[in-house]
Amino acid sequence: MSVFAKAILLSMYLHFSLFSTMLFAHDKPNVVFVLFDDLGYGQPPSYNQDTTFKMPNFERVVQEGMRFTDAHSASGVCTPTRYGIMTGRYPSRIGQFGVLTTWSKPIIPTTRTTVASFLKDQGYETACVGKWHLGLNWNVAKNVKKENDSGDVPLGTTLDGGPNDLGFDYFTGFTHARNITTVIENNKVIEHIQAVEQQPLMIKRAVSWLKDRKDSKKPFFLYFPMCPPHSPVIPAAEFLGKSKAEDLVGKDSKYGDWILQGDNMLGQIIDTLDEQGLTGNTLLIVTSDNGAAGRTYPPLRDCKTSVYEGGHRIPFAVRWPSVVKAKSVCEATICLNDLLATLADLQEQKLPPDAGEDSFSILPLLKNPNAPQPRP
Repeated sequence: MSVFAKAILLSMYLHFSLFSTMLFAHDKPNVVFVLFDDLGYGQPPSYNQDTTFKMPNFERVVQEGMRFTDAHSASGVCTPTRYGIMTGRYPSRIGQFGVLTTWSKPIIPTTRTTVASFLKDQGYETACVGKWHLGLNWNVAKNVKKENDSGDVPLGTTLDGGPNDLGFDYFTGFTHARNITTVIENNKVIEHIQAVEQQPLMIKRAVSWLKDRKDSKKPFFLYFPMCPPHSPVIPAAEFLGKSKAEDLVGKDSKYGDWILQGDNMLGQIIDTLDEQGLTGNTLLIVTSDNGAAGRTYPPLRDCKTSVYEGGHRIPFAVRWPSVVKAKSVCEATICLNDLLATLADLQEQKLPPDAGEDSFSILPLLKNPNAPQPRP
């Protein structure tokens, strides 16, 4: 073989190697976890044929993926559930049964393995956009903390012990629903806005972050805990009067508009994944942190805050075209705590012995909804 021919073959080999590297740069699946706040089991149409709420994007996930009929949160209220999602542990292990306030200390030590820190160690880029509600260490004077819990935290106030210290590369959001007008970016309060502006800002940031991942050589994890349909019920002008839903409490159509806005935010995430060519290799999970507030949906008993199933049995849908069969249904009992073990299984890694003690992988169920139950 001539020197010229060898040079051409070498050039072709290097070109193919570069192409292969680019092609398989995202061989690890991306993960997007969308969390509605107080979305009841009987609210999405696929869970209740009599519902008047409109959720076309949630229903799209159901049609293109798998719907779970027996999914549960770790609690009937949000803070304990979010602890379970992040750590794979029952919140009762730390005695957390209620919700935190603006000034509450962090309940997850920075030394504990979280979903974000685990994936970051696996080479993922990680982001949390939305409601945190797991406590923060604010660097403020004591007299500031004496203000009303719903008061804005002063501009420029710094913090630690939050998302950036628990594995998230990027965070923008708010502490909880009563403090929705204070906008945090990473470890600092950057803005005060009107409450109605908050959710449009959050989805704008989430979509922007996703678009920035298109050419990244790393897989990514986006955690998007939104506000709807939790109070305050503050749909943006473009959604007012659009749902035509009959609410069970107060007959206020704005509640249905608020759900519709939340579903629209989900739709923007779905559309962004599709437009960026990320759909096939992205595990998208859509669910709720607990039952609906003050709204009971038979045959479940009671609602949010309750130990009965209306408090913690929740909608749960998954789309992952390369693995999950479209229009499939799984009746196995699962818990939001299972996220950590599932992602460890996905990475073919074992969790540390002191991490995710109450987490069970549902990866086999995603591949086959009739696989054995994950937990005893």
